[in-house]
Amino acid sequence: MALGIASVLAVAGATGIAASAQAGNVDQHTKAAAPSGLNGPYLYTGAENVPDAAQFMKDTGNKQLTLAFILDKGGCEPAWDGQRPLTGGEDEKTIKAVQDAGGDVTPSIGGYNGSKLGESCGSAEELAGAYQKIIDAYQLKSIDVDIEANEFEMPDVRQKVVDALKIIKDKNKDTKVYLTFPTLEEAPTDNGKDLIKKGAAAGLDLDGWTVMPFDFGHGDQDMAKATQTAVDGLAKIVADEYKIDQEKAYSKVGFSSMNGKTDQPNEAISPSDFQKMVDFATEKHLARVSFWSANRDRPCSAGDGNDSCSGIDQKEWEFSKIVAGYEG
Repeated sequence: MALGIASVLAVAGATGIAASAQAGNVDQHTKAAAPSGLNGPYLYTGAENVPDAAQFMKDTGNKQLTLAFILDKGGCEPAWDGQRPLTGGEDEKTIKAVQDAGGDVTPSIGGYNGSKLGESCGSAEELAGAYQKIIDAYQLKSIDVDIEANEFEMPDVRQKVVDALKIIKDKNKDTKVYLTFPTLEEAPTDNGKDLIKKGAAAGLDLDGWTVMPFDFGHGDQDMAKATQTAVDGLAKIVADEYKIDQEKAYSKVGFSSMNGKTDQPNEAISPSDFQKMVDFATEKHLARVSFWSANRDRPCSAGDGNDSCSGIDQKEWEFSKIVAGYEG
């Protein structure tokens, strides 16, 4: 996702997430559970000024969150930001608070920066073992692998990730698996196309091929239209490689947008843009809709977007409330 791209980076030591809410604190407008991973916005737990996850659920109606990012601690060992252990810390407390409040968490593995498990693990079997540790640590219903930078650019690593996810899907029949990666406006990049081709050849029945349609670098443009075009191109490639019809392909793809100002000059996504994207997703019954990030889903006092605000004129949690209404 846009961790390094959105200059959120780095590795923050302790998270500032409060995890105090219990199930009884969730109010009545919170929606019933959707398929795991369907509509959870990204929440970066390593940033400053992180929203309280359970309170965020109550305020927005979101029942799902995609927590970022799990990286390699060294030796193919998964850890939050490559530093914090899977269990025994604030990240686990946050996940349990969300789960206790009737919510669902999808950890995101990878991102733009840091040492990736796909690169450090020596084989698909070892990589699958690292993914399995994450699933087992929280009794997860879904995971997201955000494949970017070197992990995305190296053919052997792409193959390793595909093969590892095939192992995970075969072993965890009820666990949904999503793969998130960059895209061009008209379709995935050559690396993205190759990733899908490798997935089809391996028999990987992925729950959602997810593109990130932003940071195109063309300045001011219709971002809702660009997103639709990118997803149309993605669905066509999935249909071609998996030998399925286009309608079926739409149910196997999705997108993760970015709220407010992106990392490119004069490129921004407004709440009305995002609503159009979600309307398109509803029309096509996409497998997944998300955005980077819940941390940024509030107006800035100074105007420029950063790790904790969007840089545009918007209401607090406006994007999150829109995506909470997506039901597939």
